[in-house]
Amino acid sequence: MSNLADLADLTAGELVAGYGTGTFTPVEALAAVHARIAAVNADINAVIAEDRAAALQAARSSAERWASHNSLSALDGVPLTIKDNLHAAGLPATWGSRLYHDFVPQADEPPVERLRKAGAIIIGKTNVPEFTLQGYTDNQLFGVTQNPLAPGMTPGGSTGGGAAAVAAGIGPLALGTDGGGSLRRPAAHCGLFAIKPSIGQVARAGGFAQILADFEVVGPIARTPTDLRTAFDVLSGFDQRDQRSFATLAADEPFSQAPRIGYFNALGSAPVDPRITRASDNFATALAAAGGRIADIPAPFDLDRVNGAWGTVAATGLAWHLSQYPQAEALIGDNARATAERGRALSAIDYLHAWDACMQIRVEAARLFDTFDLLLCPTTAALAWPAAEPFPPLIDGRPAGPRGHAIFTAWMNVAGLCALSIPVATTPDAGGIGMQLVAAPGRDRALLHFLATLPAAAMAPRRTIQG
Repeated sequence: MSNLADLADLTAGELVAGYGTGTFTPVEALAAVHARIAAVNADINAVIAEDRAAALQAARSSAERWASHNSLSALDGVPLTIKDNLHAAGLPATWGSRLYHDFVPQADEPPVERLRKAGAIIIGKTNVPEFTLQGYTDNQLFGVTQNPLAPGMTPGGSTGGGAAAVAAGIGPLALGTDGGGSLRRPAAHCGLFAIKPSIGQVARAGGFAQILADFEVVGPIARTPTDLRTAFDVLSGFDQRDQRSFATLAADEPFSQAPRIGYFNALGSAPVDPRITRASDNFATALAAAGGRIADIPAPFDLDRVNGAWGTVAATGLAWHLSQYPQAEALIGDNARATAERGRALSAIDYLHAWDACMQIRVEAARLFDTFDLLLCPTTAALAWPAAEPFPPLIDGRPAGPRGHAIFTAWMNVAGLCALSIPVATTPDAGGIGMQLVAAPGRDRALLHFLATLPAAAMAPRRTIQG
């Protein structure tokens, strides 16, 4: 390339193609990413910890493998970031909290381990809200993260640092988690692709306490469908440390060329930004023109029921976790303190009522896929809002609560479904707009295959949607 700095803007697929031809090396690609960090990270605050010596050693080892035609995978030599609630040996893991300000794990969690074995280069850790329980990215340790597509606005959360990094050219991929939309919404705000895998597709073991139980799963954010699929293929697989990963052994056939798709763009009277509604309708029309059999449907879940179950699990999970740390009260932020207080006020009966509701929601969700192959809906109800504010108080001029922007995503976590976020439009002032494609549990690969085979015009007509 005429300018090696441009390497920071290449996709994972383009990087490995260049490695294969000897046009450039993983060491040069890493240098380009480090230059990009120097140029932009002070402004966006996406990466909060690095080990450059370890990254350089990994890049040199990858370069040797490529030179000897012995690459490990389609991610060998690809620089990427890891969310700060995941354990990566030798890098801090703070979970965005002063409670863990000096914690450095000595072992990788299974998804990080799989990436290392595939030859990927870990650049560093990305910023999160405390305990990854909010839809924006700010904490007492590292401060606020900005959206590269919309300066001054949030990239969302809780994988906001990872999405901001990918959007800014700090690695073509980010590894994050999604417990209520935490991969999909940041991807939407930052004009990227993300998948929330179904339960068991990406094994977990060790690491921080899973306070959101199996609502929270690990997955990638990427700039292209091809990179998203490549990353998922590396991350997914059976691991005896996590019995849920037996799910990866089931066969998964592709969807038909004309899938049955149920489409909804609203949830009762909950406000949705009109620019999101217009972009959603445009995408549904394009998808129908590409062969999808689109049927307008009412929202297939009760938002209050989903939020009640999700909120009970989250609050009791955090209260349980913090009960093990007598010093926590003096170290945690206001939101975590209030959430834990709610959790302590709940009983075991309340918790089991919530899980009973979850089991019912999962059965009801499974029945939907007797009628439809896929579901389609917006990823967010609000466009990106000022970065230091935890949520937008108004959506379309109407009051919205702390989860008002997140109404379209938590159901998939409670129901255990797989869901993609696809960038479909941008705005002049508030970042991107995303749409979700949702499939039954275990249909992750079929969902990714469908995304890869969509005609470009239907897949991501990134129109600018004016106010």
